[in-house]
Amino acid sequence: MDESAIFEIFDGLPRQGPGSNKCTGKAFDMLRPLPSGARILDIGCGVGMQTLHLASICEDCHITATDIYQPYLDKLMKKAAEKGLSDRISTVCASMDDLPFKDDEFDVIWCEGAIFVIGFEKGLNYWKRFLREGGFIALTEAAWFTENPSEEALQFWQEAYPDIKSIPETEKGIEAAGYTVIDRFRLPASAWWDDYYVHFEKRLDSMEAKFKGNADAGSVIEFSRKEIEVFRKHSDEYGYVFFIMQK
Repeated sequence: MDESAIFEIFDGLPRQGPGSNKCTGKAFDMLRPLPSGARILDIGCGVGMQTLHLASICEDCHITATDIYQPYLDKLMKKAAEKGLSDRISTVCASMDDLPFKDDEFDVIWCEGAIFVIGFEKGLNYWKRFLREGGFIALTEAAWFTENPSEEALQFWQEAYPDIKSIPETEKGIEAAGYTVIDRFRLPASAWWDDYYVHFEKRLDSMEAKFKGNADAGSVIEFSRKEIEVFRKHSDEYGYVFFIMQK
């Protein structure tokens, strides 16, 4: 698979998945109180919209942002310097299933729209070692909002992420992994559109011409268009949920 082409398709966007600064801030407020000098690990940060917002609202924190694609991290640090936040952020290019950190190193693990890459259960169990006792994980995960989804939405998610579950089922998985659910909230549909899908649709138009003849890129573009269309029609049936949990 041509991974460089796939990364490029998602490059140039404000963020690489659903979310918003408002949702990031709301989730962060649910973590308090945090210790002085709290250490936050942002896993699968992309270009780091949420990383920058966390740094701006937590003056006494240090954030280690990780992603497997170095150009995303370079853009993050360029924006951090422009905003005067580079002293609060450092980056590490690493895979989320092979992280180079010490046990109990972080007070908070943050992950918006990325844990699905290695699987919800696997991520919770593996990342736990890097979190101090009593530390928090704040992450977004796809979930069903209905017990009877439409056939179109069901077929899409069976292809995209067959591990999607209801909110209560997801919370059972969190507890089984050794965490206590502190709080949760649904992301509004605007968190999918405003900083993600609106820009992504335009991006797909330009990428389609650039990667003409590239089968891998073409399949990603086609699937992404389908994803947007399914959400346009069925956003009341599923979405992302911010889960706040404590070790």
